[in-house]
Amino acid sequence: MNQPAPYQPTETAGTVHYPTPIPAPAPMVPVQPGHIPTVQSVVLPDGRVVTGYAIEPTKPEPAATKPLVSRTAVNIALGGVGFAAVCGGLLMLTTFIAALTALVTQLVILAAVVFGGFIAVQLFSDTRGTTTVNIRKAVIKRNHFHS
Repeated sequence: MNQPAPYQPTETAGTVHYPTPIPAPAPMVPVQPGHIPTVQSVVLPDGRVVTGYAIEPTKPEPAATKPLVSRTAVNIALGGVGFAAVCGGLLMLTTFIAALTALVTQLVILAAVVFGGFIAVQLFSDTRGTTTVNIRKAVIKRNHFHS
């Protein structure tokens, strides 16, 4: 039987990466408290004595003072101020649209008057210098025009 060839590692050129050591942290220096707490002994109901430092109870944070005016009221008031500011702009916008409508209407009326006047002048003006064509009754017999 054929046996596989033994594994031969091949050498390739490459870059070797070495781990970077982490610097050691600074040594801990013990710090003495500002004052030495008092030692307290407590006798338990079963007669054992427990000795230790007295722990002062934590004081709760002072409650935040309630504002004179609620935030909801302030928000409603600010919304009213914003609405009033917008209403002025909307009023000006509607005034502008109304003025623009009036201008367009006046321009249409002016064009109708000018055009109507031009037509009237053409109809009722003196016809001197113009050619007048009188059309008589024409008779067509056997595809021939007779005047």
